[in-house]
Amino acid sequence: AFKEDLRELRIPEDFIADFASVVFGNRRAALEATASQRDPHLPSIEDFRWRVDVTISTSSLARALQPSILMQMKLSDGTSQRFEVPVSKFQELRYNVALILKEMNDLEKRSVLKIQD
Repeated sequence: AFKEDLRELRIPEDFIADFASVVFGNRRAALEATASQRDPHLPSIEDFRWRVDVTISTSSLARALQPSILMQMKLSDGTSQRFEVPVSKFQELRYNVALILKEMNDLEKRSVLKIQD
């Protein structure tokens, strides 16, 4: 199915054999090892904590009632990042993450991108 999909994309036959051997063959492990050594990478998230704080009042306002989201990430390189996000930015982040997940799901449904064992 993978080779047939590549033929539908009008990829030359010489390349189809190479692609198939990289994706499914014995050269895949060597390719992944080489790629992981050369690629720069960012630390991964080991722990993620969050909470919602509500400002009840400020020095200038008697009643504010403004929520904000505090997030703290512990990274694999040992550092810790802490930041505060207003609700409007959190909603924007949530929307964009959902959009990306939907696009990834749509891509996985395409037959060209399916990896078969």
